[in-house]
Parts: sequence; C-alpha cells; structure tokens
Amino acid sequence: METTTNPFQGKVRIRACGLLLENSKILLVKHRGLGKLGYYWSPPGGGPEFGESVQQTVLREFMEEVNLEVRVDSFAGFHEHIDERFHALELFFFVERISGELILGKEPEGTESSPALEELGWFSIQELNKLPEGSYHSICIPALEGRLKP
Repeated sequence: METTTNPFQGKVRIRACGLLLENSKILLVKHRGLGKLGYYWSPPGGGPEFGESVQQTVLREFMEEVNLEVRVDSFAGFHEHIDERFHALELFFFVERISGELILGKEPEGTESSPALEELGWFSIQELNKLPEGSYHSICIPALEGRLKP
C-alpha cells in the first residue's frame, strides 16, 4: 500500500481563489505535483484557515503565492474538482491589484512529496490554447472570454 504525506489527498477541501485579469491575460501559478502531467497552472488561492472568510483567504493567498496586495471585487463562480486523489470545492472571485511586486512565493503546506509552487505567468487565451490539455484550470478561458460576469 502506497503511503503519502500529501496534505490535500483523500480529503474534501474548500479553496478560495482569485482571478486577476490584466491586459487580456490571467495570472496563474504553476503547481508541481498536481494534474496528470505532474504540474498544473491555476489562479492563486487556497484553503481558508479557521475563522477566516473566503475573501480574507484570497487576500492572504495572493500575498503568500505571488506577493501582491489585491482587492476582492465580486464572486466569479464555483467549480468542483474530483479525481482519483483530490476533491476540491473552489470559490472564485475577481480581484484587482492594489500594490506589490510580482514574486513567486511558497506553498506553506507544501512538502517534498506534495504540491509546490514552481513558476508564475500571465496567459492570454491564445497562450493557454498552446499548453497541453489538462495542464491548466478550466475556469481560465471562460474568465478571459468574459463568460464569468463580475
């Protein structure tokens, strides 16, 4: 029997995430250890701490993951992810940048065998379409196409 120290595996997890759109591009963070390809591009976000609102979670996660202070604007939508290892209920919010220099941060819950942040980047629809299938979050293109209404 395989054992794991991945803190996300085998649990239902709530995540609060922010969609930062600038110049027709979306900000994404590359997570190692997720997805069928061993990596996954996703908007900044994570799990709420006890007593923390989902909006506060988005603010904290943006500071931890990309060193940006943001303002939470409006609710963008809900997504449920289920696969053989992970189950996440994700709440997405549109955000606006207030200040900060874009710098890749760390995954506080990350370990040697669990997801870690590898890279960050801005992606247009055309750039996302050039990435391998399943390597980025499915909410990205609808957000860029304006199908998610603020």
